[in-house]
Amino acid sequence: MANLSPIPALAPSRAAGDARSDARTAPGRLGLGAGTLAIVDIGSNSVRLVVYEMVARAPAQVFNEKEMAGLGRQVATTGRLAPDAIEKAIGALVRFRILCEAMNVGEIRVIATAAARYASNGPEFIARAEAAIGQPIELISGDREAELSGLGVISGFDNPDGVVGDLGGGSLELIPVGRGRVGEGASVPLGGLALLDRSKNSLRLAEKIVKDELDRLPQIDAMKGRDFYAVGGTWRALATLHQHQVRYPLNVMHGYTLPAKDVADFVKLVERADLTGLPAIDAVSSARRPLLAYGALVLDELIKRGKPRAVIISAQGVREGLLHEQLSEEERAADPLLRAARDYNHLRARDPRHAAELIAWSRAILETAGLAGDEPSPRLIESVCLLSDIGWRAHPDYRGEQSMNVIAHAYFTGIDHVGRAFLALAIFHRYAGLKADSPAANALRALLPTPILDRALLLAAIFRVAYLLSAGMAGLLPRMPATCVDGRLILRLPEDLGPLASERVIGRLKQLAKLLGRDYEIARL
Repeated sequence: MANLSPIPALAPSRAAGDARSDARTAPGRLGLGAGTLAIVDIGSNSVRLVVYEMVARAPAQVFNEKEMAGLGRQVATTGRLAPDAIEKAIGALVRFRILCEAMNVGEIRVIATAAARYASNGPEFIARAEAAIGQPIELISGDREAELSGLGVISGFDNPDGVVGDLGGGSLELIPVGRGRVGEGASVPLGGLALLDRSKNSLRLAEKIVKDELDRLPQIDAMKGRDFYAVGGTWRALATLHQHQVRYPLNVMHGYTLPAKDVADFVKLVERADLTGLPAIDAVSSARRPLLAYGALVLDELIKRGKPRAVIISAQGVREGLLHEQLSEEERAADPLLRAARDYNHLRARDPRHAAELIAWSRAILETAGLAGDEPSPRLIESVCLLSDIGWRAHPDYRGEQSMNVIAHAYFTGIDHVGRAFLALAIFHRYAGLKADSPAANALRALLPTPILDRALLLAAIFRVAYLLSAGMAGLLPRMPATCVDGRLILRLPEDLGPLASERVIGRLKQLAKLLGRDYEIARL
């Protein structure tokens, strides 16, 4: 094994003596050092390291890396972890330890799942792995794995209700979730590698194995008419292929939702097709491609038996479940979308205090116009206000496009794809103008019902007035309220702020009033 002596502290990098470039101050991060948490997941197919910025309701990932070690490749038939897979995994753990030291990670948690759990030489591997990573390893049971997967989904969605299915390399875990709680879980050896091994690479035999294993699981009955949350790399890879097949406009996995019938039709195609002919097969790693048909087979059987309403892809599972259970009850109940939007506001806005004033100013217009109770939800309205000034550092000609792309593809949880498109388009038009166009914006518009798109344009119009009046600085908007009264949109300006009513402000106010179906007026206080 490599000599793992401590890594010397990295010397601060300075440009022309400028202390602001000190890596230890990192103004683009919310926390450093002791607050960071790394989770190392020793799975049956991959060994993965994820470093989180801090233990929080909506933590950012500082680093995410994996090694496709394939530990579970022969366990079902030989009962042992293969020597070459062990060496790959140990090499990855040594590398992860070095990286964690370089990142000054405060805490490292390491778990191992099905392959190490089932293998006769699992204890010997765990001992070597603990020496390699320099941390104790928790060998989790199937029930524990199911529980953590369920908690991961609870942490990643707004009140999820249904059944979570986590397909790994060695096992499949199923567990009901609802009202912020997990039910009783189950684990069966139907992971992609295990199924490939047990069936001797025969899909026909694999189908019989899957049916026999699923016949005895009561969790499947809990799926009927509810949502099925699909966790795991193989199912995410299938969803990637489906997105390319249908030319889906938003390349984000988390929250990708499909009617169960559409999923069933697609997975049947995957089971039968030559995968090399499928669009975007190159987007799937070569190590995962042999497992796609087996993952499709398992999903097909689950849909047939469980009859869920929809299949929803979750990018969150066991690792996020570990994180979630460390939170207080109060923090668990917090809205992950709003937490993430506040973090963006804190890190990127010119004056983060301005967002609270913008929320109140926008709400007053919507409420007096009789629009406060309509879709989208108040949490989305608040989130879009918090995100409204993240693009100011970009070139003015590209602020709209850049901000739209950042928001559409941000690591947000607790939001569906309609909500993402709403947030992204509202900020695009806030910067680029209400009549602006682009191929990316057109693609996102296809996801929005007309009333939601209209509301995105309305919020953009409100922001275009507010930012011209306030320059994004706190303290001005509360002094010049705007409300709808008797068919008019009235902006009230105190005498000392009267000069702010420039021609551009009047033009934007008129545009906003038109969207509200009203005349406009500027009243002096």
